Amino acid sequence: MPLASPPRFAPALALFGTASDVGKSVLAAAFCRLLNDNGRSVAPFKAQNMSNNSYVAADGGEIGRAQYVQAVAARVEPSVHHNPVLLKPSADDSSQVILHGQAVLETRARDYFRNNQSLREAAFDSLRRLAATHDVVVLEGAGSCAEVNLRSHDFVNFAAAHEAKARVILVADIDKGGVFAQVVGTLEVMPPEDRARVSGVIINKFRGDRQLFDDGIEYLKARTGLPVLGLVPFLYGFELDSEDAVPRSRPLDPLPGTDADQLRLAVLRLPHISNFTDFDALVRTPGVAVHYLYRPRDLSEYSAVILPGTKSVTRDLKWMQDTGLASAVLDFHARGGKLVGICGGLQLLGKYICDPDGLESSIGSISGLGLLDATTYLRAPKIVRRVTGRLVQDSAPVSGYEIHLGRTEYAKSRPLLSLALDGEAVPEGLRDDEQRLWGTYVHGIFDQPLARAAFLQWVEPSFVSSGAELGRTEWLDQQLDLFAAHVQEHIDWSTVMGWVGGS
Repeated sequence: MPLASPPRFAPALALFGTASDVGKSVLAAAFCRLLNDNGRSVAPFKAQNMSNNSYVAADGGEIGRAQYVQAVAARVEPSVHHNPVLLKPSADDSSQVILHGQAVLETRARDYFRNNQSLREAAFDSLRRLAATHDVVVLEGAGSCAEVNLRSHDFVNFAAAHEAKARVILVADIDKGGVFAQVVGTLEVMPPEDRARVSGVIINKFRGDRQLFDDGIEYLKARTGLPVLGLVPFLYGFELDSEDAVPRSRPLDPLPGTDADQLRLAVLRLPHISNFTDFDALVRTPGVAVHYLYRPRDLSEYSAVILPGTKSVTRDLKWMQDTGLASAVLDFHARGGKLVGICGGLQLLGKYICDPDGLESSIGSISGLGLLDATTYLRAPKIVRRVTGRLVQDSAPVSGYEIHLGRTEYAKSRPLLSLALDGEAVPEGLRDDEQRLWGTYVHGIFDQPLARAAFLQWVEPSFVSSGAELGRTEWLDQQLDLFAAHVQEHIDWSTVMGWVGGS
């Protein structure tokens, strides 16, 4: 009998960083879009991500937000195989582990690094599946790719590159300063087998006169023996979903009176805030200013205050009580202010939050803000699903997703939404009789233009939307095309295409 052919394994490119926040995620998204524009079937892949900013994939599980964006860039449905392992921090030293979209355990960092072999194998199974069904795989690394103390336990960076037989492109952020030390130092501390995989360097986030860096490029070529594939200028006015933190471009605690000529919304910057991309569409709306607040203050200048999702609702409620932020919120509402709770924020507005099994913390049970006649019980399994529906009051269409352990029981129900689940109309969320409270488990509720306009008119009846705002999908495609064209203009794209078997 003839021997069976080995499984097909697509060529792979890996974008690894000299540090965190050098632009790996968005460059990987640009590569996915450009490769697909060149006729390639592309799969993004990050073996393990750490983020409380997640998305529900088409195959019914959580993945990191960056891999969702990269899948959209590649024009494929987001899949749990694009990000097989997701860590969602619930405290400084512990995280919930999501494997192929489902929560499997809570672990401390020390234990995770000691016992992650099964996760590594599962991640590489996903990598092989993607490589067998696509023309190219684009890998994203995590943090610095040369953390020597973690190398034996790390399966995101070079272990994944070796598995995929990927060409590695090292990304450095010149905006951080010390770019020569970033590149040379990273390469110097790599073992030879890792260094041999590095095929080129991209210098990212450049500002200024490019000619002034010509000698810098020549130095890096001579010192490392590697081609500098490109010097990518900082692109102003461009934005994609952030991977794991509220963007630094959105300052915390702006001075009172800031943006007084706009409709001002406050979002509480909770210590364990999650899915903060819920508010990106509001940030982009003309005439609206979104302020992230961390410290207690007089909230009377805001038209509404939003309590966002949180990965540890009981810890964050205790923090609000200890810092005085809870009192500030209650005072704001008592004076007629409007409050919005999204997911964990909905739970915070209720009377009690109960976590008898310690799924999120050891606090057990805690009194909420008491503004909704509701009690939340944290129970497994986690509810993870995409949803569609409409606002009950004006029928504006809504689409989004749910990710939560909480089961909230309402003493009386005046639902905010009607969701289409299993062919039935199911009431969801809550609004109060006085029209000063909105609560829902649905993330992405503001992404659809009509729902966003309805919300803003609820906040301020005199507010008039321009009607020209895009939905998230259209906006995201626009941003991806913009950045991909920018990247192609400033790197040696023909060399990259040659690496994956094209011109």
